[in-house]
Amino acid sequence: MSMTRDDLDPYVAPHLNSSALLVIDTQRDFVDGGSSPIPGTTEVLPAIAALLTAYRAAARPIVHVVRLYEGADVDLVRRSAVEAGASMARPGTPGSQVVPEFVVDDLDPDLLRSGALQPVGPTEVVLFKPRWSAFHRTALEAHLREMGVDTVVLAGCNYPNCPRATVFGASERDLRVLIASDAISGVDERHLDEAGRIGAVHGTVEEIVERLG
Repeated sequence: MSMTRDDLDPYVAPHLNSSALLVIDTQRDFVDGGSSPIPGTTEVLPAIAALLTAYRAAARPIVHVVRLYEGADVDLVRRSAVEAGASMARPGTPGSQVVPEFVVDDLDPDLLRSGALQPVGPTEVVLFKPRWSAFHRTALEAHLREMGVDTVVLAGCNYPNCPRATVFGASERDLRVLIASDAISGVDERHLDEAGRIGAVHGTVEEIVERLG
């Protein structure tokens, strides 16, 4: 059975007070003016900012998930380009940083690539993921469990790649999944229907903020 926003209240809304916001790949290289801009990402930044504001006000956990491309430990599809010198979220470069509207601290690539979390606010951390899913070879699940999280709200960059993989990773770990449908680039109704078939629901930022409040 596919799940939609009609299921938001009974399935997810009661759990938003035990939710975390995952903001995926909102780095400078992936927005307009960056080395590898992803269509639609710049346009959803204001919606993501509204979610960040709400989660900060609610003192709920926020995880900024980032990519850092260097060396051979890169997705196979991009490995040859990175090894040839492609400039795309390279550690320590301006393009690898989270957009300044979201995070003002510079990323510590050595810390992040060691698998540690970098605190950037009272309830916020940055996490490096080496592959598509934010759960693959990362401390994300342990961090969420430690924070008492049973529900993740997803926003960010390019749904068909990393957010989609993260939806499946969260579902595999028995976490409730809520996709912020207007705060994520590259998403369409087919994706939302597919996600609904494994129990993920979707809602707008306005709906999520209203229920979080």
